[in-house]
Amino acid sequence: MIRLYNVLRKIRYLSDVEEPELLETPEAESVEAKPEENAGLNKAIDTYRKLIEKKDGAEPLSEKEQENLEKKLKEIEEREVVEKVEEHEPAEIPCEKNKITIGPPTLTRFEKARIMGARALQLSLGAPPFIPIPKTARISLDISMEELEQRVIPITIRRVLPNGDYQNIPIDYFEK
Repeated sequence: MIRLYNVLRKIRYLSDVEEPELLETPEAESVEAKPEENAGLNKAIDTYRKLIEKKDGAEPLSEKEQENLEKKLKEIEEREVVEKVEEHEPAEIPCEKNKITIGPPTLTRFEKARIMGARALQLSLGAPPFIPIPKTARISLDISMEELEQRVIPITIRRVLPNGDYQNIPIDYFEK
């Protein structure tokens, strides 16, 4: 049985079976479609025009309003388009005269949570507290909350701007 199979396979292999020819298609000329120059700008101008026209409702714009709209659109078209952002080296913004220039003058709830969590972890791992332990404190988080209220934790908050500039702010500079 196996011998018969092998013989048939050899016959099939050696036979002149015509294989279908692959048709060669002429290569389509690659047409590089140039994106419309300032397509984003044109779309923004169209959207702005529609918003202004819809704002007034069913009434068409008066001649003066139409003239103001055209002036505004012309002004938008003439604005410089920033295509490449130059590299910016992050720099520290100093705290002059205890003045906080980045963010609110108080600790945000996220900063408070981060400070209390980190300090509570330190206390639970055996770090010495900076204040006498209050009688009402049951867990390390209570101690860290009290330390934060008294501003005795030696910590600095770094607030960062989107361009990378930052300000290191000691905890004493924040309002209570």
